This record gives sequence, C-alpha cells and structure tokens, in this order.
Amino acid sequence: MKKILIIRFSSIGDIVLTSPVIRCLKKQLPSAEIHYATGKSFATIVETNPYVDKLHLLDKDLSAFIQVLKKEDFDYIIDLHHNIRSARIKWALKKPSSSFPKLNIEKWIYVRFKWNRMPNLHIVDRYMETVKTLGIKNDGNGLDYFIPGHDHVDLAKLPFQKYIGLVIGAAHTTKRLPIHKLMELINKLEHPIIVLGSKDDKAVGEKLAALAPDRIFNACGAYNLNQSASLVKQAALIITHDTGLMHIAAAFEKPILSVWGNTVSDFGMYPYLTNRDKIEVRAEVKGLSCRPCSKIGFKSCPKGHFNCMEKQDIMEIVKRATEILSK
Repeated sequence: MKKILIIRFSSIGDIVLTSPVIRCLKKQLPSAEIHYATGKSFATIVETNPYVDKLHLLDKDLSAFIQVLKKEDFDYIIDLHHNIRSARIKWALKKPSSSFPKLNIEKWIYVRFKWNRMPNLHIVDRYMETVKTLGIKNDGNGLDYFIPGHDHVDLAKLPFQKYIGLVIGAAHTTKRLPIHKLMELINKLEHPIIVLGSKDDKAVGEKLAALAPDRIFNACGAYNLNQSASLVKQAALIITHDTGLMHIAAAFEKPILSVWGNTVSDFGMYPYLTNRDKIEVRAEVKGLSCRPCSKIGFKSCPKGHFNCMEKQDIMEIVKRATEILSK
C-alpha cells in the first residue's frame, strides 16, 4: 500500500475523532503516504499532524477538487464522512475503499421512537473498523491534537494560572445551556474560570465575565482554535457542552464534565478517554420522553420547554466539579 486518502470534511470534533485512524495507519504502515481531505476552514486541525504527509483542502468547487485528487493516483480511500460528496470522490477516483457505518437508520429510530438500537461502541471504534481490511489495529493511545509552538498561550499573561475552562459554545442552541443557567453555574462556582468559545459566543462570554471580573476571563473570540486548544490543555478542569472543544479536551486527557442537552452519549460521541484513571463525568436530565429529539440539534426546543437543559441540576454540576478539582 503506497498512498492512502482519508476523507473527513467537517467538523472540529469529528475531525479530531479521526486522529487515531491517522496515527495507526502511519505507524503500522510506515512506508505508506497518508493524505487527508477536509474542508478548507478546518485546515488548522490537521496541518500540524505529523502523521499526515499531505493535506487536500476542499473549498467550494468539488469537481476541481476531484481533478486534483485524481492526479495523486491513490491506492486506497478511507471514507470517514460517508456522504454525497465523499461518494462522488470515490466514484470518480475508482479506487478500492471502505466507509465507516453512520448508522443513520438506528439514529432515526432512536430519535423518532426512542428505541435505542445503537451499538455500545464509540464512533472512534467505528472509524477504526474502516481500516481493519488493511490489517490496522487500534493502538489504544486515544486522540491526538497538535498545537504549533506559536499558538501556545502563555498563562503568565492572563489574570490567573489555575482555572476551570468553561466551554459555552456549540453548533446548535439545543446543545447549549441557556445564559441564565450559565450565570447560575458561574455564581455558584468559586474557582477562577476562563470562558471558551468562538466569536459568536463573545457577547454571552462578556455577560458571564461581568458577574465576577476578578475571577472570570472571557476568551471567546479572542483566540484562534489552536490557542483555545492551548487554554483547554492547561486547564485544571473542562466543563463543556457536546462540542468540538470537548473532544480536544479528551485528546489532552483533561478531567471533563460534559453537559448534555438534546443529544445523548449513546450516539457514540462522548469523550474518548482510553486512560481509565482519567476523570469523565456527564451531566444530563434522564427520563425525558422527548430526548433525544435530534442526532444533531435545533435552533430552539421543538417542544418549547427545553427541559433537557432547563432542568439541569446546577448544584450537582458544581458539586462534581469541586470533587474533581479536589483530586
């Protein structure tokens, strides 16, 4: 096997979750060239990965992108996205390939009828199934995330050096705690906090920081993804929604307290921690007849009550966070 193409176009967390496949391929087939195809906006996640020999970035023109890939003359394609675009690439390149099982039917049954037919298997392990035919095995070393030196954040320049990283963002509203719940959490936690998120989360971050300026620092929108990852890496604890920085925290094997709304960990996207000594706690409102209501999320609660987040026990989250920090 001389040249292998891995396809995963998006998003942050999903790409991070493919990192064991990249590493295991390169280490177990050291003579092979490992190429990775992803969306242009996600280049920084992969471009510093030492196990990737060449990166191919899709912008808008899929046809032109396919022509570039054809010139590489790959021997094998590993499709970790498994959608229409990746299908077009495989059809055009006409090379042997394998695709990971998305289990869309099982997810639809779970969302529609609340019958859990999902396998008790993390998505990383489903990704790894695509390379079994190449003789590749999971090395058990978890996720990778590589931060270039120039993106390392010097904590000496920040108000405090020991802190909780509070990730307030997520792609969909129904995966995020409402601001009044975040405020309650901030007020009841007594520890320094760095609020993490994108530019879209900046305004909420400012409102949270205003509650206690001496111990809350709003980093939302102030740092790029790698710099935010640096802040995650140096945190004492990460409290996070089901989002990309949660998986980056898992790559650094940080203690993680994840808060779940309309999605459920049964989908196989919970923090992937291979070290059994690492701490991982999940906060979720169990017993709701409407949950999960989507495999991804919505702009607002379809039922209008948003009980999966409104009924989150903030005092219990504070208690568990305090216990984790005491260890």
